[in-house]
Amino acid sequence: MREKIKKIIKESQKLKEDMLEMTPQIEEALDLLLTSLKQGGKIVLFGNGGSAADAQHIAAELVGRFTKERPSLPAIALNTNTSIITSIGNDYSFKEIFARQLESILSSKDIVIAISTSGNSANVLKGIKRAKNIGAKIIGFSGKNGGKLSKLVDICLKVPSEITARIQEGHILLGHILCELIEEKIYNLRISLKRKINF
Repeated sequence: MREKIKKIIKESQKLKEDMLEMTPQIEEALDLLLTSLKQGGKIVLFGNGGSAADAQHIAAELVGRFTKERPSLPAIALNTNTSIITSIGNDYSFKEIFARQLESILSSKDIVIAISTSGNSANVLKGIKRAKNIGAKIIGFSGKNGGKLSKLVDICLKVPSEITARIQEGHILLGHILCELIEEKIYNLRISLKRKINF
């Protein structure tokens, strides 16, 4: 059992080292997020299962705080309202649960973070297509090959693994990196966050 534990930890450790190659793409994603926030946009996140948990985790860090005291940042995870999800799933289909919500809250100055370990989740893909129609920028979090998601988003952050658990560990690391850097930039540049947000 101890050897198995060590093996899992070493796998995760190696993944983090491999993710160093993603630095340029992470910087590009950060630039898109900061541009949206400077324009008065909000960050909209969504995913299924563990990816849903990551979406709401990242949103919570932005709305609350990560490491610095600063104004609250506008972020929302679309997988947290069970009444909305179940009503859309029942009245339309499960594929529509994110796309339908984006119709009501997304604007072209906003930015989407769409999370799918496989890159092929039907409702995530449909949400991405709806966001593109609205004109919002989209960052995808996915696994090694990126799936269909990688061809639809503006930037795809592909965690270099084919193991779902390791991919999810990589995704939350990406979320934490982006949250920390957004806070740092906003704190240092003193970006004005006064805005009218239409939900």
